[in-house]
Amino acid sequence: MKHKYRHSEEVLAGFPARADAIRARLSDFAAIGPQEYFYELIYCLLTPQSSAANAGKATDALRNAGLREAQIDPAPILSSKSAYIRFHNTKARNILDVKERFHVILPELQNGSTPPVVREWLVENVRGLGMKEASHFLRNIGRRDLAILDRHILRNLARHGVVRRIPKTLTKKQYLMIENQFRVFARHLGLAMDELDLYFWSLETGEILK
Repeated sequence: MKHKYRHSEEVLAGFPARADAIRARLSDFAAIGPQEYFYELIYCLLTPQSSAANAGKATDALRNAGLREAQIDPAPILSSKSAYIRFHNTKARNILDVKERFHVILPELQNGSTPPVVREWLVENVRGLGMKEASHFLRNIGRRDLAILDRHILRNLARHGVVRRIPKTLTKKQYLMIENQFRVFARHLGLAMDELDLYFWSLETGEILK
């Protein structure tokens, strides 16, 4: 039995106006070099329950402070009023753990494994990264065909009948199941899942962010 999606025509009508900007952003991600992987990972560690804007500001502040080279405590930067990050003490510890172990993490990002395999490794080995955060990080360094199932995306998937309801929590099994449903829906529309992800994000936030 064929899946009955809802409001598909709205996506097909609205996407072309944003297609060039969305595809340009995906090209930007693909152009990110290994020298940027460290701070992209830090950014994705900061995003849970904090705004993308504040995560970006905090990442810039950590970069300007020389986090990668200097012995600094990230917590005061993360707790500043200009770029407040929730759970800043826990996230500061996670950042320092990544800094200490990045020499182990980087080869895993460059060994030619498929995006799902790399994501699995990250979730198992990087403290503070769940499925969503690992998917976000990999998308931001140019890896394709992974879903970033945040509330914006889940709300749109529910609206279009891809999922019946927005789950309160996501187990790994549920995440993979919804990701596949999202992929099938994108294919039904003739789009890449990454393109549809950024389109939904732009509808919710008004911007095509990372």
